[in-house]
Amino acid sequence: MLTRRRGLMLAASAVPFAGAAAQNGEAAVRELLTRRVEVDRDSVGYVAAMVDADGVRLLTAGRSDAEDGRPLDGDSVFEIGSITKVFTALLLADMVGRGEVALGDPVAKYLPAEGRPLMFDGKAISLLDLVTYTSGLPRMPGNFRPKDPANPYADYTVEQLYAALSGAAPLYYPGSHYEYANLGFGLLGHALALRAGRSFEELVVERICAPLGLDDTRITLTPSMRQRFVPAHDAGLAKVPHWDIPTLAGAGALRSTANDLLRLLDACQGRRETKLAPAFARLLDVRRQADAPQNYVGAGWFLRMQHDDEIVWKDGGTGGHATFIGYSKRSGHAAVLLANAASYTTTTQIGWHLVNPAFALPGSREQVVVAPEKLAGLAGRYPITRRFVLTVTPRDGRLMVQATGQAEYEVFAESETRFFYRVVDAQLDFELGEDGVAKAVVLHQNGRDMRAVRVPQ
Repeated sequence: MLTRRRGLMLAASAVPFAGAAAQNGEAAVRELLTRRVEVDRDSVGYVAAMVDADGVRLLTAGRSDAEDGRPLDGDSVFEIGSITKVFTALLLADMVGRGEVALGDPVAKYLPAEGRPLMFDGKAISLLDLVTYTSGLPRMPGNFRPKDPANPYADYTVEQLYAALSGAAPLYYPGSHYEYANLGFGLLGHALALRAGRSFEELVVERICAPLGLDDTRITLTPSMRQRFVPAHDAGLAKVPHWDIPTLAGAGALRSTANDLLRLLDACQGRRETKLAPAFARLLDVRRQADAPQNYVGAGWFLRMQHDDEIVWKDGGTGGHATFIGYSKRSGHAAVLLANAASYTTTTQIGWHLVNPAFALPGSREQVVVAPEKLAGLAGRYPITRRFVLTVTPRDGRLMVQATGQAEYEVFAESETRFFYRVVDAQLDFELGEDGVAKAVVLHQNGRDMRAVRVPQ
């Protein structure tokens, strides 16, 4: 996912949705998505597309929130964020097939001298390491300091990228350690574009979009795409700017539609013949352990082995869109889910469920309103560890939390003392003193309960 929230902190309870789990039928899915919009307020709207034994179904819930009132449909344009990484991986596989590059090539071979990454113990970072999230590079470049947090990638330059690469060695031996890879895939897309003598977008359009008929998958919006570009919303459902990602484009710059992404999945699964079939197959030739049991990575794709199934999937997130594509290798069922809000975790969990109903849905939560004077009593700094501090700040009736080295996110109240994130699967329980001021907080995430005593701001 393009957002910097992956691994935000160190699971919300999941409950089955009987209708969808039993039949995954059109009415059940529509009811599910409508509830997530109207009750749980996870998104302003959704576009869902599914392929199963009954054929292709496309459903929408909520609204686009466009000024002209345009409804959501299969041609609505979303930022797809890190789903772009699958396109970048496919480009690499295609260029390997053409003999233009080799997986074992060091990425430094395709970069100018001033932009070559340092080695780790004499081991260079290869193209294979980059595409399998195991380059040893950090998730984000160390000099990533956006001037505009609302459009954080827009001002990051190629010169800054080269400075980051030449000034820091990989953190791990390349090929040995999984780390989510916005920097790595941004670098990979940049290197492939240099090798081909084209921009990243030109290369994607020429090698992938044109052969597959993906006319609405671009970085630069056509006039028609601009008319259908869905407004973006943060986790609190307030409108936010769209993102521009010039230098790290290979990590998450593409915009697309549900119809185009279904065409991509059709080609990936072999439901229609394309010249890219060998390249699609190469994406799953190499598998490496990800950051949790039963979770692996291929080239670009994630793989989840559970419920006697193998789900091939990728999610994406920008400042105001959350996206998912995936398919089951056992049943052949496939799904696309696009949300016009930053509901990253929920969108991914629903996507898994649409592919295979055995995957539980995220728990349903109803938000309550907490008085500003009570929110004020929660302000403070809460050190989970010496190096990991949650800074809690009430602002305009909202409660904002910033973890060390990460973006600030809103949390939402289930009660006056219990709050939940929408960008990750985590909750906060505040412990109040007799004066109504918080004395501690407990962070619940990944099955762990981590308590921190409040330090006044």
